Amino acid sequence: MAITDIDLYAHLTEADVEALGKEFDAIRRDIEESRGEQDARYIRRAITIQRSLAAGGRAVLFASHKRPAWIAGTVMLGLAKIIENMELGHNVMHGQWDWMNDPEIHSSSWEWDTTCPSSQWKHSHNFIHHKYTNIVGMDDDVGYGILRVTRDQPWEWWNLGNPIYNLTLGTFFEYGVALHHVETEKVRKGQKSLGEIGKDLRIIGRKVGKQAAKDYLIFPALTGPNWKHTLTANVTANFIRNYWTYAVIFCGHFPDGAEKFTKEEYENEDQARWYLRQMLGSANFRAGKLMRFMSGNLSHQIEHHLFPDLPSNRYEEIGVRVRELCEKYDLPYTTGTIWHQYLLTFRTIAKLALPNALLSASSDDAPETASELRFNIREGVQSSFSTDPESGKRRGLRTALKELRDSKVKAA
Repeated sequence: MAITDIDLYAHLTEADVEALGKEFDAIRRDIEESRGEQDARYIRRAITIQRSLAAGGRAVLFASHKRPAWIAGTVMLGLAKIIENMELGHNVMHGQWDWMNDPEIHSSSWEWDTTCPSSQWKHSHNFIHHKYTNIVGMDDDVGYGILRVTRDQPWEWWNLGNPIYNLTLGTFFEYGVALHHVETEKVRKGQKSLGEIGKDLRIIGRKVGKQAAKDYLIFPALTGPNWKHTLTANVTANFIRNYWTYAVIFCGHFPDGAEKFTKEEYENEDQARWYLRQMLGSANFRAGKLMRFMSGNLSHQIEHHLFPDLPSNRYEEIGVRVRELCEKYDLPYTTGTIWHQYLLTFRTIAKLALPNALLSASSDDAPETASELRFNIREGVQSSFSTDPESGKRRGLRTALKELRDSKVKAA
């Protein structure tokens, strides 16, 4: 089962959690007070780079009948779409740049280059996902309504197709994101009326039509006799963007260590525990400056979930302070290479195609599913959460997880 008591799972006392919350508040306050012209230059430069790549790619594709031009134009257009989707659209619509009061770079006016209408995305992502992050039954991003990613989701026969659904979702990720607002889980359970579904689909249909007309009709037609080559280039560029976006998002949400939570945990949650849930429910991957930019800085998914409306270019700086807090409170900071994080994610998706009866480990102590019961602790048993009087080192979740792993190795 998922985590029902986040204090117990994190091995923190009530005073610890309150202190941790204040430290996160201090990080937010410091970044908000230091935002300025350097940050504004960053986002304007990102927009210039994206638009230059898009315009350059479109121009090169006028010679798309020549293979070098097709490759160059496709790559430039694919990169432009990635940047627009990740560093611009996603982050601008989170309100990260609203403080600039620039109407062209504002969450209320930005419409991104993808099939998902911004109005629907801001509700399903900004509100639902970031408020109820990884709460089973409340956050629709836990499996997107089609994937089984935790044992807390009851197994059904159609889950056997988990790996196939995963590949399909990655290939057509922009359409999966667009349909996300339809809330397929509610549709399956009959909790959403046909009228509501129809309204959502009409809004999505209009956006899909605009995107299809732009990429698959207007721009190919502009290149005249080369329209077929330009069409295939545009299709390929969209696939490039879809696979990259899918990989980045999945690496931040489904590797081992990105925990899930229950509704019971949420019922008594305050701001400090919201911070703690965001940190324990997210995962990073290691990246250099270029990869951070190309991932919309979502290589820092932990920092993004802690502070979704702070400028993305500050996540690396914020990450230094978050890691310091993890050291101080002996909490895990879940990260790894992008390949490692994705392989862990794919393993979970493939494994959970099977019913629990065919899986090893328990529903409280599996790589993809865990609760406070994995430590065999109950409410009121917090004597081991304190600081070691001899070494002065706190004994928290990170130490407890290491001891649990060591005990399993010895038992094996």
